[in-house]
Amino acid sequence: MRTYHCIPLLIWTYMLYTVDTILLQEKPNSYLSSKKIVGLTKDDGKMLRRTKRGWMWNQFFLLEEYTGTDTQYVGKLHTDQDKGDGNLKYILTGDGAGSLFVIDENTGDIHAAKKLDREEKSLYILRAKAIDRKTGRQVEPESEFIIKIHDINDNEPKFTKDLYTASVPEMSGVGTSVIQVTATDADDVNYGNSAKVVYSILQGQPYFSVDPESGVIKTALPDMSRENREQYQVVIQAKDMGGQMGGLSGTTTVNITLTDVNNNPPRFPQSTYQFNSPESVPLGTHLGRIKANDPDVGENAEMEYSIAEGDGADMFDVITDKDTQEGIITVKQNLDFENQMLYTLRVDASNTHPDPRFLHLGPFKDTAVVKISVEDIDEPPVFSKVSYLIEVDEDVKEGSIIGQVTAYDPDARNNLIKYSVDRHTDMDRIFGIHSENGSIFTLKALDRESSPWHNITVTATEINNPKQSSHIPVFIRILDINDHAPEFAMYYETFVCENAKPGQLIQTVSVMDKDDPPRGHKFYFEPVPEFTLNPNFTIVDNKDNTAGIMTRKDGYSRNKMSTYLLPILIFDNDYPIQSSTGTLTIRVCACDNQGNMQSCTAEALVLSAGLSTGALVAILLCVLILLILVVLFAALKRQRKKEPLIISKDDVRDNIVTYNDEGGGEEDTQAFDIGTLRNPEAREDSKLRRDVMPETIFQIRRTVPLWENIDVQDFIHRRLKENDADPSAPPYDSLATYAYEGNDSIADSLSSLESLTADCNQDYDYLSDWGPRFKKLADMYGGDDSDRD
Repeated sequence: MRTYHCIPLLIWTYMLYTVDTILLQEKPNSYLSSKKIVGLTKDDGKMLRRTKRGWMWNQFFLLEEYTGTDTQYVGKLHTDQDKGDGNLKYILTGDGAGSLFVIDENTGDIHAAKKLDREEKSLYILRAKAIDRKTGRQVEPESEFIIKIHDINDNEPKFTKDLYTASVPEMSGVGTSVIQVTATDADDVNYGNSAKVVYSILQGQPYFSVDPESGVIKTALPDMSRENREQYQVVIQAKDMGGQMGGLSGTTTVNITLTDVNNNPPRFPQSTYQFNSPESVPLGTHLGRIKANDPDVGENAEMEYSIAEGDGADMFDVITDKDTQEGIITVKQNLDFENQMLYTLRVDASNTHPDPRFLHLGPFKDTAVVKISVEDIDEPPVFSKVSYLIEVDEDVKEGSIIGQVTAYDPDARNNLIKYSVDRHTDMDRIFGIHSENGSIFTLKALDRESSPWHNITVTATEINNPKQSSHIPVFIRILDINDHAPEFAMYYETFVCENAKPGQLIQTVSVMDKDDPPRGHKFYFEPVPEFTLNPNFTIVDNKDNTAGIMTRKDGYSRNKMSTYLLPILIFDNDYPIQSSTGTLTIRVCACDNQGNMQSCTAEALVLSAGLSTGALVAILLCVLILLILVVLFAALKRQRKKEPLIISKDDVRDNIVTYNDEGGGEEDTQAFDIGTLRNPEAREDSKLRRDVMPETIFQIRRTVPLWENIDVQDFIHRRLKENDADPSAPPYDSLATYAYEGNDSIADSLSSLESLTADCNQDYDYLSDWGPRFKKLADMYGGDDSDRD
């Protein structure tokens, strides 16, 4: 098979020949086994012959971006099996076959159907074969060939970023690298200079420069100051074709910022500052602010203030406000106008982060003078001490001076001062003070045992200006005086066994004393002078503020003496000596052989001698049986009594009231007959009870008529006695009790029982004269007729 290429230049043929030879060396497996003659043909018909295998690796070149009106001719496929009779058919497959590349199946001519772009695809691999139209078989094995797109300079350089941002420290030297920019060209770097990029600076000179090959931007001027100019905008151009005329170019912008370095010291805008302060300001008060200016920023502008020297270095202090970088003048000690009226300070402001590279520019600090004037104000009195401690004996007499406090007016006017005790701290008014000189004296007797300390507050006030006052605590300690006698620490229950032997210890006593001597307590024990020699017991002083009670004789008898009283004289060793007599009660008790108490009373002795325990138990059981018999007898006697025959609300007794209201007055005659009380003659004779059946019929006793007695109280009392003496009346008989008002009432009776027979126009105005207790009745009955209606 032969492949013909129609190429207008001879050099083109030579290049194809060279490439073909190289590819044949790289891919020897691309050849098939059949031997054929393959040739490259020019238009003039001259043929170069080489003996190769049937199909040969072929490589075609095609220019990109073809702008002609006709399709671009690529090449021609041909085989020696083709006799020109149209019996063979050429078929093309692979990248772009049928769309980008078309082949004439009869002649084998290949054309490019579209404009190609090398930047999109620079290499196409296709396969060709020849088929016999009649038999449909391949006359030659399928072979692969390559179409390479030749580059033209149709792409300009493009930067990786449209906008770059960079920074460089100020005061940097010439040639300091800032940033590197990069541009790429899509053209073929292996073909000509289409992709060779050269960098240049269009804007930003003379401050910056750019390396034409690497694109590194560098500083071009020395000692550029951020304080003069901080932002720079640099425009960089990238041009292909090695920067020659006709090359394509692209640009980018680089924003460069100069970063700050500490190359500027702080500077005060003025050399002197003036502040005023009242003398009474509290410690730590802010008097004013000063500030030094530093054109640097960030930590390079941070500064610290300090007092360098001056007559007020110990009176004032300066602190640094980290947020505002200001120096705050504060009060360190109390000011006194009378002592000093003006202070002069020298305040330094220095950088906290100096840069050693710029120390040669000078000291990075500045100094200003601060003057502070103290203003006079009316101050309260000042005590000579911050507190007072006064010690006084507890036996001091009332009205005695125990101490003194002093205060003075610090102002130049030196006003008079008066003293007083804050009664909120001395509620019992134990102490007083002389208002003129501050002498403290007692108003009441002192007692250390009840209150060893007194804490009072004394107030000093200016007489001309009572608003100016001061307070001071006064601590009064009451010193102890030996004014209490020692006494037993507790109540002792002491006993001695009847079988005790001489010299036995039966009790150890200790004492207490409310006093508090500085050398501690020391107590002594002795018998009282009246009984220095006690025949029964001995008092032994243990020399440790305790005493032991020892037996003196052999055996004690409860029959002869059940209790002994032992007086003990107790005294201390303080001045003046205080003593007291404590009496110890000692009981005589029966004990076992080990000395354990069994009983101490004389009654127990008698019982133990006459009766045994069994006899006592028998006596108690007899008493208990007698009590049970009495209770049973009483219960049986009550059961003999009959129940009432009638248990009903219709009880025949007229004088039984079964409701709880007050009754209906004189018109209510259903419950009982009022006339019986008013007319004793209307009463009935005594009759037997019909609701109880009596066991024995008693002789009915007739009472003496009471016609002559018209007094109701006497009548009621007599009837009460008759009923009490009547043995036939049951114990649960009831009696209606009527209150009796008494005789000779000034207002007569206030009852309304007879109001039906009284005159309805009776005058009740006299009720108003009886006082407030009868006011309600006076309002009810003493009003007008219309009111009564």
